[in-house]
Amino acid sequence: MSTPLENYNALVQGFPEVERKGKTTPYTSMNGHMFSFLSKEGDMGLRLSKEDLATFLTVNNSEVMMQHGRVMKEYVRIPNALLENTQELSFYLEKSLGYVSSLKPKPTKKKT
Repeated sequence: MSTPLENYNALVQGFPEVERKGKTTPYTSMNGHMFSFLSKEGDMGLRLSKEDLATFLTVNNSEVMMQHGRVMKEYVRIPNALLENTQELSFYLEKSLGYVSSLKPKPTKKKT
């Protein structure tokens, strides 16, 4: 049986255009917008559009993602069974990537 981190890494590796970032809290981002992460507890959060979020919550009997006692807007908690099925989950990661790619890029904070 794989760990949540191994499943998350396998999922992200299926998307060569996406770089997995973060040492203690693995995450992905595009154009300055984070769109997936793995919490210290091993729960995966995924950012989706309003429409995709509503559908995901219903179809997967899931809930919105909570971190530090707060609701993370636009994020769903990925059920463990789905996190273990990286092939099925890649469909949702692709939707998430498409959504954040449509958002206006955030300015970079890196110093030159």
